[in-house]
Amino acid sequence: MGIKVLLVDDHEVVRKGLIYFLNTIEHIEVVGEASNGKEALDFLQHQSVDVCVLDIQMPGMDGVETTKEIKSKYLDTHVLILTSFLNDEYVVAAIQNGASGYLLKDSNPEKLAKAIENVYNNEEMIDEKAAVHLFKHIKKDQSLSEEKKRLDELTKRELEVLQEIMKGQSNKEIAQALYVTEKTVKTHISNILSKLEVHDRTQAALFGVKHLNNK
Repeated sequence: MGIKVLLVDDHEVVRKGLIYFLNTIEHIEVVGEASNGKEALDFLQHQSVDVCVLDIQMPGMDGVETTKEIKSKYLDTHVLILTSFLNDEYVVAAIQNGASGYLLKDSNPEKLAKAIENVYNNEEMIDEKAAVHLFKHIKKDQSLSEEKKRLDELTKRELEVLQEIMKGQSNKEIAQALYVTEKTVKTHISNILSKLEVHDRTQAALFGVKHLNNK
């Protein structure tokens, strides 16, 4: 038995070309084709497939949403994104929704066949160019996570002082609002700057706006 594949792309010429090539691979069998996400889901109601090769941008239901639907209903079906579009939003959303692979259409046919084999064998296949975008997103998330850890180091009182700084309050106004001395406020601010690894109260305020409002 070969790897059963469903091709989903809104361009018929692309589908026919892929079918022609994939049918020359002994262990791959194209069992169906669809021009959009809805057609793909309709097909899957009546025919099980091993790998669904999806385009990203399609009319109606796009590849990202289709991936989410497929993975929520057909856990044994692997999704391989094959597209011309490459940006952070598409790459990250597709992977987060359960796609096992992300390949660009300018890849050679042999690479596509290999990608289908990989995802079928539970091995992720990310195009080198797409991997760069995914890595950038991961690095960004890690950076945000590290910054939030710094925020967690603040004491309850330091958080209160930071919130006052975010309001644009002076040391005297903060002291009055929190019923402490200005000297105590200065000590808290010094601790805040040190823990958040920022240089001044303006940077501290921006840090708070970036993270504290979503905390």
